[in-house]
Amino acid sequence: MKEQQSCPRALAAPSTNTSLISTDLVRQAVEASRRSPRKRIILPLHKGPESPLHRMINALQPYSYVRPHRHLQPPKAESVIVLQGALLCFIFSPTGQVEQLYTLAADSAHFGVDSEPGVYHTFLALEEDTVVFEAKPGPYEQSSDKDFASWAPPEDTPEAEAYMEYLYGLAQTWSRPMAD
Repeated sequence: MKEQQSCPRALAAPSTNTSLISTDLVRQAVEASRRSPRKRIILPLHKGPESPLHRMINALQPYSYVRPHRHLQPPKAESVIVLQGALLCFIFSPTGQVEQLYTLAADSAHFGVDSEPGVYHTFLALEEDTVVFEAKPGPYEQSSDKDFASWAPPEDTPEAEAYMEYLYGLAQTWSRPMAD
């Protein structure tokens, strides 16, 4: 865990009251995600955890494990729009069965997803340097922001790597439509 402590989970928010979302800003997030042991980084656009609306640029690399979770208490909806690259979006039942699987890609017919509170979900990057814009209500409280699925292994475990491989493999064999 020492390595993760030296690399932040999030970059500093821009200091201005208006933030231009630009290729330079995206490049900054992508470069940080490449250096991150977690293979992802958040670049917040909101000014602090107390902000009522959180807006973020998330840069992800393939094989970055985002443990399946939901936003339950307090209930929070979440929207994700792919700006660059592509990812898999998994929607799970409360017991861990994959109910929906979407391929989301920039410049495609399906480039984002919006989920109501309490929906278990995760994302896996399909392409290097995938970048998403995410919005959800604040404020941020680490202890309650995510309700991690008990059926999904914790991050940084061999079980998490195996589970991620299972999800990537499932996407290859998914027999239902990948998007509605």
